[in-house]
Amino acid sequence: MSAAIAVERCRSCASAALEPVLSLGETPVANALVDPDCAGSDDPRYPLGIVFCTRCSLVQLGHALPADHIFDSAYPYYSSFSDAFRRHAADHVGELISARHLGPTSFAVEVASNDGYLLRNFVDAGVRTLGIDPAPGPAAVAEALGVPTIVGFFGVEQATSMISEHGPADVVVANNVMAHVPDLNDFVGGFAVLLADDGLLTIENPYVRDLIEGVEFDTIYHEHYCYFSCTSVDALMRRHGLHLNDVEYFPELHGGTLRWHVAKVDQRTARCQQYLGDERAAGMTEVAYYARFSDQVHECQAALRHLLGELRDAGRTVAAYGAAAKGATLLNSTGIGADLIEYVVDRNVHKQGKLMPGCRLPIRPVEVLLEERPDDLLLLAWNFAAEIVVQQRQFASAGGTFYVPVPLPHRVEPTG
Repeated sequence: MSAAIAVERCRSCASAALEPVLSLGETPVANALVDPDCAGSDDPRYPLGIVFCTRCSLVQLGHALPADHIFDSAYPYYSSFSDAFRRHAADHVGELISARHLGPTSFAVEVASNDGYLLRNFVDAGVRTLGIDPAPGPAAVAEALGVPTIVGFFGVEQATSMISEHGPADVVVANNVMAHVPDLNDFVGGFAVLLADDGLLTIENPYVRDLIEGVEFDTIYHEHYCYFSCTSVDALMRRHGLHLNDVEYFPELHGGTLRWHVAKVDQRTARCQQYLGDERAAGMTEVAYYARFSDQVHECQAALRHLLGELRDAGRTVAAYGAAAKGATLLNSTGIGADLIEYVVDRNVHKQGKLMPGCRLPIRPVEVLLEERPDDLLLLAWNFAAEIVVQQRQFASAGGTFYVPVPLPHRVEPTG
């Protein structure tokens, strides 16, 4: 029996005015990689789709799984396996240290600190740090790097404990976590407790505008409870006495990412005001903005199945790159399996040797691309396409081709 619970009220503002946007059928938990020794039975599948709150403009899952069903001891995501993401984190820390004049007496916290990929830069700079993450594996890696880390979920209770022991935080960073939180108000309430009166909170998450306009449907999975706009973030922060003051945009990061600057003091920039105004002008605060998304997704899925079928019929072998959660959504919701793709490769040693959930494609080291020389490579981790193409110069030089699946499947040519 499905453990997914139908969402009847907005997880931000509690409104019942939720309008359906897209259904992707039933899919397995995207990061629930399968051990080959335990691969006898089918993987559990749960309804997957998104709805839109007409009151606060938050896009969110229509069905939800409990967080402990997803973020368990086997959670396989480790941020440090992406060179580009490590550089992005290091740049962000450098900017924070400079702009906020952080030093040995300062206190920096990261929520969902994973394997210490970001906080290690604060540690190296001599800034007092603390991470919190619910996944024991990545947290242990962070501790080994000298990054103090609490294993647990963040919220008001945890923030109260942290501030009593360590004092208020001058800087709080929350990258790619707010979308993963089932209880948004407890989570943001924790920021209001932990943040110093003159402190800065920065939050990064993929932008829902890029999701919709780029047909990035594969970024929808059970681990991502919410899909944020500036409008929905503004409403959520204000509910807890916090203020959205500035917005930065990183178009190449995770398919389009925003960094929201939040504080207890209202100091809104013209840039932030522009983002909010642009969202209203684009219609993002109305359900009509999302009306064509479902048809566009189905067009993309049909085109991808057609492309892979043509490659197979031509006698070409196809592998996939990136055992990412988005890959699990794309493969399972599109009906792609071993009849069209041979295997998936990934740099993450914690994923190698396992199977993708649902479709059960084997996950192998990237070195097999040069050993077995498949003809084509479907980039499931297309958000790192530029990085992957550079890494795989030898594959391209040997005649291999790269394909990106969204917004419609297309070939990517190596550059340089």
